Amino acid sequence: MKAEKKEVNAIVLDVLMKGHIEDPRPTFKREPVVQAMGIEQFKLLELVPKQAAVIDLHEKVYIGDAERDKIERVKRRIGYAELTHTAQGELPFVIEEVVKSREQDFVTFFNKAISITPKLHMLHLLPGIGKKLMWEILEARTKKPFTGFADISARIKSIPHPEKMIQARILEELQDKDIKYHVFTTR
Repeated sequence: MKAEKKEVNAIVLDVLMKGHIEDPRPTFKREPVVQAMGIEQFKLLELVPKQAAVIDLHEKVYIGDAERDKIERVKRRIGYAELTHTAQGELPFVIEEVVKSREQDFVTFFNKAISITPKLHMLHLLPGIGKKLMWEILEARTKKPFTGFADISARIKSIPHPEKMIQARILEELQDKDIKYHVFTTR
């Protein structure tokens, strides 16, 4: 069985310096918690900050195995429903940040997406892409691979904001635990 890849960096969604409010333990026993989303695989995580560390929303924190600056340890992986209301509200903005910073990865998806089954193509999983639009994308990329989001929107007039399609799909994958195909996130 393939070992699960670890996230190395995460972006902070919420900081709970007194731990979870629902936690039945007395306040003095609760440990501070940071809710964050991994940059590489979009994993939702609960982190334990180092004592006296000052951590801000949308801050990029290192969570790899080497010497960490502000994070003591990764506590656990969590689901969308376990995020605080603040974290759920910040999630779309953080996803947008990551998609913009990793533009080339997602352009590569448009250039290399393949059929999953005889009737389902990976491009169909993006909101708003049907058969006609899928064929238009496939035809355009055979002529010349896409170079960026601006190139996709210039050559495929029906897609004015390809990055928004990617962002919507990532959010959908994070929110729905029963989704069959995960293109950008890990289960």
